Amino acid sequence: MSARLKAAVVVCAAGALIIAGCSKEKAVASAGAPPSPVRVATAETRTVPVQIKVIGNVEAYKTISVKSQIGGILMRVNFREGDPVQRGQLLFEIDPRPYQESIRQIEANLARDTALLKQAEANLARDTAQEKYARDQARRYAELARQGVFSREQAEQVSTDADARRETLAADRAAIESARSSVNADRASLDNAKLQLSYCYISSPVDGRTGNIAVKEGNLVKANDIEMVSIMQIQPVYVTFPAPEKQLGAVRERMKAGKLLVKATPQAPGAATEQGVLTFIDNSVDPNTGTIKLKATFTNSAAHLWAGQFVDVVLLLNQKPNVVTIPFKAVQVGQGGSYVYVVKADKTVEMRTVVPGDSNDGMVEVQKGVEQGETVVTEGHVRLAPGSRVKVLS
Repeated sequence: MSARLKAAVVVCAAGALIIAGCSKEKAVASAGAPPSPVRVATAETRTVPVQIKVIGNVEAYKTISVKSQIGGILMRVNFREGDPVQRGQLLFEIDPRPYQESIRQIEANLARDTALLKQAEANLARDTAQEKYARDQARRYAELARQGVFSREQAEQVSTDADARRETLAADRAAIESARSSVNADRASLDNAKLQLSYCYISSPVDGRTGNIAVKEGNLVKANDIEMVSIMQIQPVYVTFPAPEKQLGAVRERMKAGKLLVKATPQAPGAATEQGVLTFIDNSVDPNTGTIKLKATFTNSAAHLWAGQFVDVVLLLNQKPNVVTIPFKAVQVGQGGSYVYVVKADKTVEMRTVVPGDSNDGMVEVQKGVEQGETVVTEGHVRLAPGSRVKVLS
C-alpha cells in the first residue's frame, strides 16, 4: 500500500468516527428534549353535509320606477322617504283642477250632442209619418188621374212631393248617425278625460320600500319625465350567487328530486340567517370564471335581507353518512400536500399524509390517512417533527 493510499484511509476512518459521534450526540439531545405542548382532538365518524359556500348578492324581487303620466303641479306627497308602502297606497297628488274642468266641458258637449240626437230621432219620426201620408196621397191621385178626376200634372206633383219626403227620411237617418257618432266620440273623450284625472293620483303598484323622493311638493312635473321615486319589493326577495361549474350536474339532479334549501346570512356580527329555496339556474356558464349563476327566493318576512346587500350563502346538495372527520385546523399544508400529526400511544407524533374532503362547521372530511378514534394535533404544530415527544394540554 502506497503512502498516499494509507493517508486517505486514515482520513476516511477519522471522518466516519466524527459523523458517528455527531449522530450519537444528536440522538442523545433529541431524546433529552422536553416534550412539546400540544392540543389534540379525536377523529370521529359523522354525517357530513355536501354544501356550496359562496358570497351572494341580495336582489329586489321587483323594482318600480314611479313616473307621472301627466303634467301638472305636484300638490301633495303622502309618504316619507324610505317608508314601507302597501299596494294601492296613495303616494302623490297632482293638481286635478285642469282635468276636472276638461271633464265638465266634455260632459256639456255630450249633453248637447245627446239632445241633437234626440232631435234628429224626433225629426225622423215626424218625417216618416209625413212621407207615409204623401205616398198614400200619390197613389190616390194616380188612381183618380186614370179615372179623369184629376189631371196628370196634379198626380205627378203629388208623386214628386212623396219622393221628396222619402229623401228627407234619408237625410234624417244620416243626421241621426252623425249625432250618434258625436255622442260616442264625446263618451270616449269623457272616458279619456276621467283616465287623465285618475293619473293625478299616483298609487303604489306593489308592496315595497320607497327610496329618495326626486320631486318635492309645489314643483311642476311633466309626463313621463324624471323618476319621482323608486320602490323596491323585498318581501319576497332574491339572492343571486355563483356556483362552480363542476357542481352544475349535482345541482340539476337535486332540483329534479325536490326543492334545494339555501341559507343566506348578512355579513354582520350576530346577523340572522334566512332560509329560502333555489328557484333559478342560468342558461349558460360564465367562461371567464367557470361558474354559473343561481338564484334563490326568500320570503324575508322580517326584512333581514336588504337589496344590494352581500350575504354568505350556503346551498345544501346532499349528506354523506359515516365519514371520518377531524377539526379543520389539524390539517397542515406542506410541499408534499396536506398532512396531520397523529399522536401515538408512546406520546410521540407521526406525520401522516391525508386527503381532505368536504368541510363544514370547522370540521373536515378525511378521505384517506386517518382512522376513526386516532388522535391528531390541532395546536402546537410549529415545534413538531416526526418522532417528537408531546405533552397533551387539557
